[in-house]
Amino acid sequence: MNNIMRRGIDCFIVYADKETTQLMVLQLQKEILVNKIYVMMTGDEECQVDGCEVMRIDHLQSASTVRKIAEVATAPLALVCTKQTAVTLGYQAMKRMADTANGIGAFMVYADRYVVKNGETIASPTIDFYEGSVRDDFDFGSLQVYCTASLREYAKQNAQEDYIFSGWYDLNLYGLRTWGAESLFHLREYLYTEEEMDLRKSGEKQFDYVDPRNRAVQIEREQVCTRHLKDIGAYISSDAIAEVPVESADFEVEATVIIPVRNRVKTIEDAVKSALSQKTSFSFNVMVVDNLSTDGTTEVMKHLAAEDKRVLHIIPERKDLGIGGCWGLAFNDPRCGRFAVQLDSDDLYSGPDTLQRIVDKFYEERCGMVIGAYRMCNFQLETLPPGLIDHREWTDENGRNNALRINGLGAPRAFFTPLLRHIGMPNTSYGEDYALGLAFSRRYKMGRIYDELYLCRRWEGNSDAALTPEQINRNNTYKDSLRTMEIRNRKRLNLYWQGNVKKEDVDFFSIGS
Repeated sequence: MNNIMRRGIDCFIVYADKETTQLMVLQLQKEILVNKIYVMMTGDEECQVDGCEVMRIDHLQSASTVRKIAEVATAPLALVCTKQTAVTLGYQAMKRMADTANGIGAFMVYADRYVVKNGETIASPTIDFYEGSVRDDFDFGSLQVYCTASLREYAKQNAQEDYIFSGWYDLNLYGLRTWGAESLFHLREYLYTEEEMDLRKSGEKQFDYVDPRNRAVQIEREQVCTRHLKDIGAYISSDAIAEVPVESADFEVEATVIIPVRNRVKTIEDAVKSALSQKTSFSFNVMVVDNLSTDGTTEVMKHLAAEDKRVLHIIPERKDLGIGGCWGLAFNDPRCGRFAVQLDSDDLYSGPDTLQRIVDKFYEERCGMVIGAYRMCNFQLETLPPGLIDHREWTDENGRNNALRINGLGAPRAFFTPLLRHIGMPNTSYGEDYALGLAFSRRYKMGRIYDELYLCRRWEGNSDAALTPEQINRNNTYKDSLRTMEIRNRKRLNLYWQGNVKKEDVDFFSIGS
């Protein structure tokens, strides 16, 4: 029996340093299920670690590395450690992951873990994998157990792929479309502890994908995601995108700047005055939805509304409104203009021409939605990393598809009000703008302005500067659910174009539908 069990798992770990790698090897050698241990190394340096075999690779994330593991592995399962970090296995961790993989026939199993950060050990669970979990930063943790036969099938079907940075991303999307989201199984048990190497706050990490230094990675991963969407029938081609008749309705004002606010007495006056300072060739107003503030924000807003008739101060009667609900009150108000333009209560427009440029873009390209670029800064307006966030990964040809891979689309965001009223906005305080970006881009042209239009001010009161693991998971789960709904809508839309579903079964959300 023991001889059979010893043939259960081949282990592939990435070389970190001699001490860290040796400790990991020693742990694995004590596991009865382990067949062989391979240390993956780039370059030609010598490995000074006993009890393992060296496997030379070009890059940990490459498709060739995935294929090499599939070729080398002889055990039914392959454990892969995907980070250069210290990992301590929990009691019977290997057995639990192996039993789970074998028991349910999973393509891949991943588990929760503890993370050591700045000397403190904290629980760091991950989340379930969905049909819409197509983003390339899904957190599986350091350890995953794969079915070796499935790895070989991937290697056979993708023998020519030369991805350098996206092998594991491509592999997991292959598993998703071949065996379904449930085949990437989340074992909700804390099975190991890993040392956190990236000590930045969550608010800093979230912008890695727009860092110019990562551009080559992003281009490659866009290719992987686009291929996946085409294979599952969720790809939207550019010739399916419609222009918007932006002149088609009458409004008292051309634009409305919408500012939802709750307890931002330190910043709301700056935001409102930034909107009022806009120089335009058209009339506009500023609609502030004051969501039950208790810190003096309401008094500031009453004063500003009394000073300038363009300021519309709305105090909701409801007590269940998130940011999206506040937006809904504003854009459904009959005083809202033809175009509804975003400004957060913490932030500022970069100059007096922001509103004019946004409205001009609507008419120039007949867009359903316009998005600009913003700069991260402090309260002294000094630039903070990563600086200008212009989302140049968006292209007219493929931006609407690549939007499913990334976590944001830019700011400020502006909408053609009749479409916005028809689609509606989720009553949430996170992801409501992303949901709209996905929906608009499915059917209508998205206008992009890559110059700086907006200042996103970071300060201690910002709600997204440093999130807990639970908050990060909640946010990611919600956006993955949005992606799941959007992918299904896009599939149905394509089936309609092909004549395979009825019009009433498709969410067109077009004007007058």
